[in-house]
Amino acid sequence: MFPIANDAVVLGLLAVTLAGIFYAASLPQFKKFFTFVPSLLLCYFIPAAFNSLGIVDGEASSLYFVASRYLLPASLVLLCLSIDLKGIYNLGPKALIMFFAATSGIVIGGPIALWTVGQFNPEVFGGDTPEAMWRGLSTVAGSWIGGGANQAALKEISETMDQQFSIMLIVDVFVANLWMPFLLYGASRTEAIDKWLKADSSAVNELKTKVEEYSASIARIPSFTDIMVVVGIAFGCVAISHIVADTASVGIHDWFAGILATNPDSFVKFLSSLEKGFFWIVVIATVLGVALSFTKANNYEGAGASKIGSLFLYILVATIGMKMDVAALIENWSTYSSAIIIGLIWMFVHIVVLVVVARAIKAPFFFVAVGSQANVGGAASAPIVASAFSPALAPVGILLAVLGYAVGTVAAIVCMEWMHIIS
Repeated sequence: MFPIANDAVVLGLLAVTLAGIFYAASLPQFKKFFTFVPSLLLCYFIPAAFNSLGIVDGEASSLYFVASRYLLPASLVLLCLSIDLKGIYNLGPKALIMFFAATSGIVIGGPIALWTVGQFNPEVFGGDTPEAMWRGLSTVAGSWIGGGANQAALKEISETMDQQFSIMLIVDVFVANLWMPFLLYGASRTEAIDKWLKADSSAVNELKTKVEEYSASIARIPSFTDIMVVVGIAFGCVAISHIVADTASVGIHDWFAGILATNPDSFVKFLSSLEKGFFWIVVIATVLGVALSFTKANNYEGAGASKIGSLFLYILVATIGMKMDVAALIENWSTYSSAIIIGLIWMFVHIVVLVVVARAIKAPFFFVAVGSQANVGGAASAPIVASAFSPALAPVGILLAVLGYAVGTVAAIVCMEWMHIIS
């Protein structure tokens, strides 16, 4: 009977789980519990428990692919409908500073972690051998700075072997997913953390209030036509995103191949993430959502566009959680131990850099969390973390995640070369 192989049953289980969490959160007797344990955290961890207990098989399920390719871009479009670009601009330079601080923490964290573990276990170095760990770790850098497209690019650039790549996927998913719950929990304690950081969060609160007030001013009971139009806007844009992605990825691949055939050292090899369809799906969906925010389509925010977008995001959260298998990690600890320890130290360096820079510039925790997740989690997670502060702030996470895709491959190559030198 277990694990459940039918994705229709798995989807039903996740839907009932999400409904149960939010229904419980609405009950007065659970108010204190949800004050300390955010709903979003449970939406992540309960599906993870299903996977760890063998009730579902997160790796065999196609639900994450469907959620990330169809529901995520639809969510990006709907969350961007009410975007306030001027308000985001008025957030000032701290958002970008924290984003690049997060990137820097990953770039220097990899070499530091590899060197540290190497002092106790020299086998992790490996020199220039095909099995050298720096090759596989470079794919983690690509994922943590940009996303899956950048990770795939680094796999090819570093010539990582498939067996090692599978181990690095465990490191990537486990360590990144271990950090995300702390950010979600911190979102429910943002005032206390901002006080400790001595941060002025007035610009963030002003943007949040402005967007919420705008949403309230145009709010109405949605008609069936409203809901159909919202769905049409969302998935119409998803269709356009996929059409452009399919065309662009093939065209750019052919263009790159032509250049590299005559000049193997051309700079275009550092831009290989542009060949990946998912990169273009995210970018085009975001661009379309922002463009529609300048039209009358933004009035559909009053009919609940961002709520529908948030629903799609929560389904994505559940499918992400479903891919985490703590039991398998413990069972195969001896196989992954060195790589996992490197990943944990690496993430610790990333966090230390974030905290030091945030304290120095007095940046709000919102910028810390979203800057980090725009790197480590990419477009799938950054808007989730941003919306944990307020659904009105989700577009900030989206825009920073797109920036992560842009710089991910080049920054990861810098990290890779440092790890190569250390090895």
